Amino acid sequence: MHHANYYYGHGHVLARYCGLDEPMHPPRMQGYLQHGWNIGDGLAPGVPFVAGSRLLVWSEETRRRAFSQGRRNVVAVGSPFAYLMTMTPETGTEPEGTIFYPFHGWEGQQVHGDHQRLIDEVKATEDGPITVCLYWNEHRVRSIRRLYERAGFRVICHGYRGFWWRDHDREFLDRQLAELRRHRRVVSNRLCSAIWYGALAGCDVAVYGDPMVLEAGDMTFGGEPRLRRQWPEVYGTHTDRAACHASARRELGADILATPIELAYHLGWHPPAARAA
Repeated sequence: MHHANYYYGHGHVLARYCGLDEPMHPPRMQGYLQHGWNIGDGLAPGVPFVAGSRLLVWSEETRRRAFSQGRRNVVAVGSPFAYLMTMTPETGTEPEGTIFYPFHGWEGQQVHGDHQRLIDEVKATEDGPITVCLYWNEHRVRSIRRLYERAGFRVICHGYRGFWWRDHDREFLDRQLAELRRHRRVVSNRLCSAIWYGALAGCDVAVYGDPMVLEAGDMTFGGEPRLRRQWPEVYGTHTDRAACHASARRELGADILATPIELAYHLGWHPPAARAA
């Protein structure tokens, strides 16, 4: 249905979990799948959708928020990242260093802020080797990449999110999980999906530094001030690993994951899933 259902290879991950063949284009989902962690109803502010369609969100917390905003056909199914972790064994290698995720923009909105200031703060705070993972939007800007390269950071990008049913990187989340597991710490200047992913994967996490400004940012759900009020456990240069991990499990729906048959039913894939089972 909606092209955002396949961002970051989410459709591919869920098809794999459900025991389906993993074609270039997984079966069409009957509903709107939350494609990133957010503090609203699971959809980005202002996203239009067909009235009455099912909204497939990551957690009970998000389902309740959606219900409070008038959404009624909402099902909490768990996040694709949490499903991926159940399918991906640990490598057994000892993690080291830090992976840093700067706040990013996208096609419709750019981020304004001082990357050099962030670099200086991260270098002054972190021990060991530092990897910076730039979102594709910033990675394509040579001047931004060069700032981090000159600072001695290892610079990577997990891949392209995809857009309008084209160029979805099916291995995006696989690549991200592998990178998180090779690092001891995951940090960002804003609370975001990557912080929760890192906490769920067992990393120490921290949110600090200039949060930067998103061009024409929508404050409908409270923005950065609400993030700090509602999830204080992740803020600061050093945080409590157990508290952050518990929050990540809630936000990513790690404790409510469906069986392959149940998930396929929620996604509208039940006939092929039944055959596969």
